[in-house]
Amino acid sequence: MDEKALPLRDLHLPEPIGWWPLAPGWWVILVIVATALGYVLWRLYRRWQFNAPRRFALRELARYEAEFLEHRDAVTLGKQLSELLRRGMLAYARRDEVAGLTGEAWLAWLDRGMPVPYFHTEGGKSLLDLPYRDPDGDLSDVDIGALLSAVRMRLGLPLRGIA
Repeated sequence: MDEKALPLRDLHLPEPIGWWPLAPGWWVILVIVATALGYVLWRLYRRWQFNAPRRFALRELARYEAEFLEHRDAVTLGKQLSELLRRGMLAYARRDEVAGLTGEAWLAWLDRGMPVPYFHTEGGKSLLDLPYRDPDGDLSDVDIGALLSAVRMRLGLPLRGIA
């Protein structure tokens, strides 16, 4: 047999394996990842929605603080802060638990869940009588900075554990 007469050709490799269509295992992984991503996005959206009243209240607090710095009317600030706290807490707690609270009971409720009892200090206690004081009277005993700090802390902290 003549070796030169044999019909031999060069070796050729098979086509490389393509990435498409995907194997069933990859489809399962994609479905799991898409489901997990959808769940995480849904939870983030729900948290964003839940915190909307808090964000609004903090913006209102900043506006009230700016108005106070402009006009220096502590009595009006006290009224605004009192109303803002009540509305802010009603957004997260049951109405029958919060709406009827007044005086020391209201301050005690505001201090629940806080790391420090801000509303039982002199700054926070002024929330009770400041809205009812004479605007032209002596307000030097009121610590506006401490009151604003207490309100900011209460509005900024979530109300977990208060129900």
